Amino acid sequence: MLKHVFATLISGSMVLGAAGVQAQDAITGAGATFPYPVYSQWADAYQDESGIGLNYQAIGSGGGIQQIVAKTVTFGASDAPMTKEELDKNGLMQWPMVMGGVVAAFHVEGIEGGSLNLDGPTLADIYQGKITNWDDDAIAKLNPDMDLPDTQITPVYRAEGSGTNFLFTHYLSQVSQDFADNVGEGKSVAWPAGVGAKANAGVASQIANTNGAIGYVEYAYAAQNDLSLVHLKNKADKVVAPSMDSFMAAAANADWKDAPGMYLVLTNQPGDESWPITGASFILMHKQVQDADAAKQALKFFDWAYDNGNDMAQDLDYVPMPDNVADMVRDSWSEIKGPNGEAVWTQ
Repeated sequence: MLKHVFATLISGSMVLGAAGVQAQDAITGAGATFPYPVYSQWADAYQDESGIGLNYQAIGSGGGIQQIVAKTVTFGASDAPMTKEELDKNGLMQWPMVMGGVVAAFHVEGIEGGSLNLDGPTLADIYQGKITNWDDDAIAKLNPDMDLPDTQITPVYRAEGSGTNFLFTHYLSQVSQDFADNVGEGKSVAWPAGVGAKANAGVASQIANTNGAIGYVEYAYAAQNDLSLVHLKNKADKVVAPSMDSFMAAAANADWKDAPGMYLVLTNQPGDESWPITGASFILMHKQVQDADAAKQALKFFDWAYDNGNDMAQDLDYVPMPDNVADMVRDSWSEIKGPNGEAVWTQ
């Protein structure tokens, strides 16, 4: 099943739900590609159990926010959380569904071992076009035992508005004031160097097919494409590898209870083992919905995923939400009302 999921991702088809499921029997959503692999696994298992499919368009966080604001889907998904002010302005609420890591992957012929070390400022300089070759002194200093080739660096970035963009640029802006001043953070930025590709799958494919490339993707996409991965120096000045353990170490610092509107970004967290580009993927829904039945079906799916999806998430190197956070999220669903003010979710 997993091979089928990723074959679908790489082919560019981003609609879930088995053949034969009628439109009225499918939950509709759109947004982030970051969580698509785990949403796909959850959707297959949930459909086998309930007969309800998931029609999810993995178009990027920016598109997901646009579609939920326009009320063309039952839920939106974004890796860039909306602020409390933005949520209130649009009559929305949000909650974290799963956590994971954004990794820097590369393809450089002549670099042996499948990994190399970088730190945040060096990565920021690469994406500003200030470091242009793989044997640059800054990279060599971080990899003293490696014979680096004189290969031109091709930074690969997300071409469309995305939460992966947001997490990556948020991190680079934290570790490099120069990057913050000249590029900044956001779902979309004006990249001064490199080539663009669409969605996590497109970035992974571009890296795999370009000698000298470096790019940022959600971990599952890098793993499926067997890409070489950068080990990053974190806030504690420790070089860490991207892994389930380092994602969980960063996620352990998350304080969801005290986050207004559940707005929380997990980049550059403290801790010796913390992966520095970790984030949550969020679900967005209207507080007053037009179709109470559709909203209830969606909430049933999310409730099922919290209860039954942890093993599937971990198999794909995502960090499941802790039980206490899932319970807090379920309690928040009492705010969702139907067209006549009726409660949509009852436990």
